[in-house]
Amino acid sequence: MDIRTRVLAVLNGQKPDVVPWLGDLDYWMQYLRAAELMPDKYKGDGMYQLHRDLGVGFYLQGFFPFRTVYDGVEVIEEPVGRGKVTRVITPYGELREFQEWMPDSFCIAWSERFVKSWRDLKAYRYFYEHTFYEPDYALAERRYELIGQDGLVLCYLPRSPFMHMVAIDAGIRTISYTLADAPEEFEESFAVIKKKHDEASEIAVNSPAECLMIPENLSSEVVGKRFFHRFVRPHDADWTQRIAAAGKYSYIHIDGTLRGLIRECSQTGFRVLEAVTPGPVGDIEPEDLHNWVEPGTIIWGGIPGLYFSDLIGDDEFDAYVKRVLQVWKSEPRYVLGVADQVPPLARFDRIARVAPLVEKYGRYE
Repeated sequence: MDIRTRVLAVLNGQKPDVVPWLGDLDYWMQYLRAAELMPDKYKGDGMYQLHRDLGVGFYLQGFFPFRTVYDGVEVIEEPVGRGKVTRVITPYGELREFQEWMPDSFCIAWSERFVKSWRDLKAYRYFYEHTFYEPDYALAERRYELIGQDGLVLCYLPRSPFMHMVAIDAGIRTISYTLADAPEEFEESFAVIKKKHDEASEIAVNSPAECLMIPENLSSEVVGKRFFHRFVRPHDADWTQRIAAAGKYSYIHIDGTLRGLIRECSQTGFRVLEAVTPGPVGDIEPEDLHNWVEPGTIIWGGIPGLYFSDLIGDDEFDAYVKRVLQVWKSEPRYVLGVADQVPPLARFDRIARVAPLVEKYGRYE
């Protein structure tokens, strides 16, 4: 079987010949590009061949299948050093964020966010009320040909409004203070963002993608059950139902600590829990994960990103992959993936070690 046939079998509750192996190489490839180490043959659309040469099934890099447009609000982006300042000019004041490039980790970090206290919420609502979305399906359509039998076509919905504020626009500390200081202002703002994210989500569900992820970046030591049930679950449950009604597969990116929320995410209706990080890096051992989710839920992940670094030797890496595969081949409800991403500085040959191990040790009994 090819990779696509294998993973579709698991998504449909059937047993393929071998555990599917599909990995997120986005962060690692970003490092290769930034460090000018990406071989010419793998630049641009060559990244699909890179996956093939490493034996890694393709499903990420996902993307939002819509473009964002503004009408009635001024949004100004300006480069500053190796970072970027974004300013939003509204009748109720200016919002400002700063995305800073972190050269040691080859990624960006928000050192300043739009919402700094409840006093910013009126301008924040105005910003979202004047934000609109248009379909942008060209890449999703192209990817069926570019990926072929080596993976799946996946697109993103927006995060739930609460998780978008946590991850991007405000941060969990500001949200916590805002809920204490101005709960009605927060609820009003939440409703505005919910309306807009629903508009964008509808566009995403109607895209050509067969797999649709809500990229929550959920970690239960940050959000917890109270916030999840109040703000995240109702939104996600609604959209998992709509994704299923469209005949597509719903994913959630749950890449942090698991014990607090993995059961709740499974009960919310997601077909796939993606980027699941087991112990010893995560807080649930591979052998115990099935006890934490509903029977129909697919667990996608298994190899912590740390294991692709030189902190782990080849023998230890192989032993861990074999340990995970022993569990993953017990029933067709698992997809082997990276939890969360292959990190910078990882070696090509370390990534390439996985496919032969899967072929040898990942066959269903």
